[in-house]
Amino acid sequence: MSGHTGYAPARADDVPGVAAGESAGAGRALEGFRIGVTSDRRAADLIDALARRGASVLHAPLLRIAPVAEDTELVAETRAVIEAVPDYLLVTTAYGMRRWVDAADANGLGEDLADVLGSARIHVRGPKARGAVRAAGFTDEAISSDELTATLVDGAIAAGVRGATVAVQMHGHADHDATRRLRDAGASVLTVSPYRWETPPGSREVTDRLVDAACTGGLDVLTFTSAPSVDALFSAAQERGRFPELLEALQTTLTAATVGPVTAQPLLEAGVEPLVPERYRMGAMIRQIVEHLSDQAVDAVDTSCGQLFVRGSVVELKGHRTELSAAQLVLFRALVRAGGAVLARDRLASLLPEGQGGHALDMAISRLRQALPDGRLVGTVVKRGYRLNV
Repeated sequence: MSGHTGYAPARADDVPGVAAGESAGAGRALEGFRIGVTSDRRAADLIDALARRGASVLHAPLLRIAPVAEDTELVAETRAVIEAVPDYLLVTTAYGMRRWVDAADANGLGEDLADVLGSARIHVRGPKARGAVRAAGFTDEAISSDELTATLVDGAIAAGVRGATVAVQMHGHADHDATRRLRDAGASVLTVSPYRWETPPGSREVTDRLVDAACTGGLDVLTFTSAPSVDALFSAAQERGRFPELLEALQTTLTAATVGPVTAQPLLEAGVEPLVPERYRMGAMIRQIVEHLSDQAVDAVDTSCGQLFVRGSVVELKGHRTELSAAQLVLFRALVRAGGAVLARDRLASLLPEGQGGHALDMAISRLRQALPDGRLVGTVVKRGYRLNV
């Protein structure tokens, strides 16, 4: 999807899984906030839902699913499953199941695969995977209670896999722990990956923009819908020498939002605590973002100029609203969070792009005052620094 590679609102279509009444109640709940979207597949749904709620969206698809027609490895894996006639099939995603069946049909293997899977004991990871299995004409015998792959594997092991052949439909990246546990339980394991990730052509520029925005306060939330996209972002930041900055942002001021625990895992391993919805759906992730930002990301401060509200990049004072640039917002949020205490010049200068000195700080403060509804909000403390006039 290439139509949303900058900050922009989009269409007003809803995301499947968001309650019908929510959009009316949500209103412009995300107005003033800036959200990064890293996904390629179904990105339009996510962008539209965020934009309809008032968010500015920066879209940088880090990975895309390789075209199935080019996936010779999937054909080889499918032939291996047909030859092995597995006793069990573990289905982890609805999309993967549908894509596998379609790819088999396209390569003249559909009937053979159907014959083999029709005799297998099929376990599914959740309701969506069950729906895809049944839509393909198969019957499942078990479903994981919490939509986790680990629980799916637990169920198969409990059913008895010793001496059995188990085929596992993977969800975009290798789950070595799942396959290891099955082998340790005595199973012969085959894996099928109906989708593999690749870097979209021409993605370098938008990826650079995303990394820069994440590191410099240009985003409030960064969304992930797959674990490989987290790894791709970390790799992109490392290539640009900005991984420490990115990690610090994700651990402090930038919120990571994920669609579920599998996606969240590489963030947790890096010391980042992301948002993870109870229901592993895109709509649930959006609701959680709204709740998080409404509860934690709106500052209300009594100042000498009146009550001040800071909501994302929007500052409001006595009914007058203005939107600050990323550089202005970094400085102003630091002053607001100091609660009227003086912030030293060196401390504020450190928030500016690398290599800028004292004169650059004075110019940045001057531009900030001009952008604010009332420039008197920022006071100068001679030879010391600046403060919010509370």
